[in-house]
Amino acid sequence: MAIEKCTSCNVPLASEGWTKFPPCPPKCGGETIYRCHDCRHQSIPYECKKCGFMGGP
Repeated sequence: MAIEKCTSCNVPLASEGWTKFPPCPPKCGGETIYRCHDCRHQSIPYECKKCGFMGGP
């Protein structure tokens, strides 16, 4: 099984505190968004690589 990586900073999601969102809410439904603990708490933006949807702060 592959270890997922944070969509924002590309860190492997091996520790606690990360989350994932359904495939690209609310736009294309093509890519699951993964967020590490640090990026979530620092409100670092993320972008769907398929449609360009930006989320975060």
